[in-house]
Amino acid sequence: MSEATPRILVVDDDPDVALLVKTVLERRAGCIVDVAEDGRMAVERVAAVRPDVVVTDIEMPGLSGIELLEELRRTVPTVPVVVMTAHVSVEYAVSALRAQADEFLTKPLDNAKLVESVTRLVEEGRRRRDEARRPERVLAIGAHPDDVEIGVGGLLAAHAQAQDEITILTLSRGDRGGDADSRQNESLAVAEMLGARLFLKDLVDTEISGGGSTVRLIEEIVQEINPTIVYTHSSHDRHQDHRAVSEATIVATRRVGTVACYQSPSATIDFRPTRFVRIDQYLDAKLELLSQFESQSTSRDYLAPEFVTATARYWSRFGGGTAVEPLEVIRETAEFVGAHELTRRES
Repeated sequence: MSEATPRILVVDDDPDVALLVKTVLERRAGCIVDVAEDGRMAVERVAAVRPDVVVTDIEMPGLSGIELLEELRRTVPTVPVVVMTAHVSVEYAVSALRAQADEFLTKPLDNAKLVESVTRLVEEGRRRRDEARRPERVLAIGAHPDDVEIGVGGLLAAHAQAQDEITILTLSRGDRGGDADSRQNESLAVAEMLGARLFLKDLVDTEISGGGSTVRLIEEIVQEINPTIVYTHSSHDRHQDHRAVSEATIVATRRVGTVACYQSPSATIDFRPTRFVRIDQYLDAKLELLSQFESQSTSRDYLAPEFVTATARYWSRFGGGTAVEPLEVIRETAEFVGAHELTRRES
């Protein structure tokens, strides 16, 4: 396959069957495979990892395979679902078809048929997502120039590839961290590379408030662009400006469906990401964005390519692939393009 490694969720309360399916798909189809032991756990895993295909047993305690399929059709209608059963009957087949199963396999599984079905449905699922997806309106908010690029530069590059509308709001010119004019020009160059609008405000560096004036400033931008997704600082940060911007953003974007907080170099150990966005294809683009901030390159070690790359690789322990940007999701709509969708779009 030409795109990123397929991610599959296998759902079966029999650990031996689950291990068999996992092993076959990993070795023969080159997939990343997650396992859930029942339907309720599967619903949580689907929200967390956004699989390309779900392979599920029918007979399970709690939420059955058919009930899981009905829930997936309601919440993530584009994801293909393969139903497995050891009990072949017309009743099972009719139930699966009525719930809009994409494939019906019988146990013991034919491994070649399993691999063929999953491989085909990965492509089908991606085609469905592309057709169903509407462009997002993205607002990335940072206290200083280079903040959003450090936190979500790879994800912004993915949004740009997906032809989403991107706006960057930087609340100060960062004059405590260098020459303000240079930092402004660098921010403009980055915005141009992303095809983004840039709002560069002039709040006092290191004295940004988390209250009224900052909230109103952000609200004005929100009202103008009506974003569907907002990225901002985490409250778990040593820098007072970062904490203030996080506080003000969460208030000012209270009507926005999806709000997520990114990691800064000054984030504390309390930063607890709940979404891991693979940026394998966009790490080079992120490094190129950060290279525009030449005025900071000699004094900010965290802008060094090896530091950025090492951080992205560290988080890949949780999100798969080779490079990841972590997010603390504050609010999330069902339409949120998450960890394993944006990164798959190609030109």
